[in-house]
Amino acid sequence: MTNRFYNAFDNEASGGSRKHDYRTAFQVDRDRIIHAHAFRKLQSKTQVFLSGEYDFYRTRLTHSMEVAQIGRSICTLLRSRGAPLRDDFFIDGDLVEGVCLAHDLGHPPFGHSGERTLQELMVKWGGFEGNAQTLHLLTETIYQNEAGVRGMAPTRALLDGVLKYKKLFREFPSPPTNHFLYDPQERHRDFVFGGVAIPAELHEGEKLNAFKSIECQIMDWADDAAYSLNDIVDGVRAGFLNIERVEAWAAEVGVDAEQQRWLDQLFAAIRGDRLENAFAQRIGAFITACRLRERKNFMSAHTNRYRFELVIGAPAEREAMFYKKMANDIIFESPQLQQMEHKARKVLCALWDSCWSNYVEKGKRVINILPPRVGRLIEAEKTDACKARQICDWLSGLTDGMIVRTYRRLFDPEFGSLRDLS
Repeated sequence: MTNRFYNAFDNEASGGSRKHDYRTAFQVDRDRIIHAHAFRKLQSKTQVFLSGEYDFYRTRLTHSMEVAQIGRSICTLLRSRGAPLRDDFFIDGDLVEGVCLAHDLGHPPFGHSGERTLQELMVKWGGFEGNAQTLHLLTETIYQNEAGVRGMAPTRALLDGVLKYKKLFREFPSPPTNHFLYDPQERHRDFVFGGVAIPAELHEGEKLNAFKSIECQIMDWADDAAYSLNDIVDGVRAGFLNIERVEAWAAEVGVDAEQQRWLDQLFAAIRGDRLENAFAQRIGAFITACRLRERKNFMSAHTNRYRFELVIGAPAEREAMFYKKMANDIIFESPQLQQMEHKARKVLCALWDSCWSNYVEKGKRVINILPPRVGRLIEAEKTDACKARQICDWLSGLTDGMIVRTYRRLFDPEFGSLRDLS
């Protein structure tokens, strides 16, 4: 049975036509992401705690899998509720799963610490942004080779689904640190909208960044649901969060009756050693807090992906924000995590300087410190901005382990392994 929610506009591939087989276009999108090198690297990229320290911490890969499960469950829930959805008119779970699996592909090593450092290093060269880097991977580098293959030719619906932000770097009054697209990605934004002109009022403030397809909204809420709760679970398991520390935090920030009820539930789960079970139930509550609402905008006549929007129950939104603030204040602002940020800055800045001096501002003595293919890509670029983007692509594509080994190989006299040169 044909799913009439989507049309030829949604299925059109970026970068040319694709071969048809037994799968739908959205299943092809999802499968190409799963089998990509960039996706496998997420198993060794930091979510909250440095990957590899303990096996039970979430990594970017396990987080992405959890987001995909929540996203698909939201699709199942919305379809089960009937109108406006029907058996032949529904939000595609394969598409949403693909969007969720792809949503963190562009994040660099060392988690948000690494992202902030690359933002600083790239601010004069067009910026660095995790979501924009995901788009860059999908359209330019995920299957890139020297024969000219670029990107994975994603469908318009998948590409739009990962675009949490649609405002270009140059469209801000001053250089932004996050929530933007790279200026050369304007053509991909134009493709997403099918060449339809963006209304002037959407360029005001953050309106354009808030303008998202229904699949993107589902991914965004699934991401919030996953990390707002699961960061707390990992924080407790790691010893960053305990009852005494949370009580001290609550006394400092002040909590209302609703928030105190959430704290009481958290404390009971910790004391009863059933935190994962209790928070799994909260994820279920976050899923069932979703509903659809029809809307009208400049794209709603072209695709049902903009004819509907996701509405989240206010109590669930407040609860997610509460746990995110708790995690930020107690975990991310802790000395241990701040030490990791210091390390990320030192490692990334040192590698950036070495790449820049040997491949851009060449002196008399040039050392080929990069894999040959990466060096050739930098050499082929004509401008410093494009060379900087190639260096940034290499750095952001490294895993936590790869970047530490590379740093030690360059700067630690006692480390001389030839393993993992890539």
